[in-house]
Amino acid sequence: MPNLDIIIVNWNSGVHLLRCLASMLLASREGFELARVVVVDNASSDGSAERLDFLDLPLQLIRNSFNRGFAAACNQGVQGSEADYLLFLNPDTILLENSLEAPIAFLARSENTSIGICGIQLADEAGRVSRTCARFPTPGHLLARCLGLDRLLPQVFPNHFLSEREHHESRVVDQIMGAFFLVRRAVFDLLGGFDERFFVYYEDLDFSFRARRGGWSSYFLSAALAVHSGGGCSKHVKAARLFYSLRSRILYAYKHFPSANATAVLLATLLFEPFARLGRAAIRGSVAEIVQTGQGYWSFWKATPRLLVKGREP
Repeated sequence: MPNLDIIIVNWNSGVHLLRCLASMLLASREGFELARVVVVDNASSDGSAERLDFLDLPLQLIRNSFNRGFAAACNQGVQGSEADYLLFLNPDTILLENSLEAPIAFLARSENTSIGICGIQLADEAGRVSRTCARFPTPGHLLARCLGLDRLLPQVFPNHFLSEREHHESRVVDQIMGAFFLVRRAVFDLLGGFDERFFVYYEDLDFSFRARRGGWSSYFLSAALAVHSGGGCSKHVKAARLFYSLRSRILYAYKHFPSANATAVLLATLLFEPFARLGRAAIRGSVAEIVQTGQGYWSFWKATPRLLVKGREP
């Protein structure tokens, strides 16, 4: 019987973590064994990682004295794993009856051995389907996003995420979002885990791209479902969220694009995108959004010299 380790990275997730763990008790485990549930707490200050041991789960709690970031904490949670499958799960996710059983049974079929990553349908608490499948970005896609062309001309410059309509049937996709990221442990080991240069964001995209390059596909299984509220604790630190998203974008560009193309993305991110974002915020009349956008880009501008050095590392 195959076995599964679930890894959850927690940072001030409030009641979400407890609800996520409690939902595992209701999810079917037919056909597999739940070997470990590893919670890696990145120095939370809200008490969300306290008093979890009463749950009837094979729970292991790892406490970090500082926030190591998502990618590094995921790798930390995998250490010592002997499971066949690894599920990286956001704490703001609630599992339903078939959330685990269906994707593991799918990956276990002999005809699916070339599929290395599997995701499932995610919906919010109102039942609205979340857009969790995405395309691998090209330099043109990222430049269009910097200039706002993906919003103005979506037929010419398609969104990074697939449409809601495309989430209604199972299919091979480029990328599965990391909120529910089920991976064969053998693939994870072969790829050396997540690239820890990505503090948060783009680590799942980078992993998916490297997996595809190595001959492993990502598959979206629409028949299985989980609830995902989205945003989680990051919605309370929007300026930092923007900074890390921009930072990870440039790291990804320099890792996977030719240097000239990556530099074009960097210049567009530095010189054009902030004014487009500020303009949209001004039109909406949101002073808070203007302040948060300014703070996020100011942090990014200051970090650019160090970012260029890190982005060129092998």
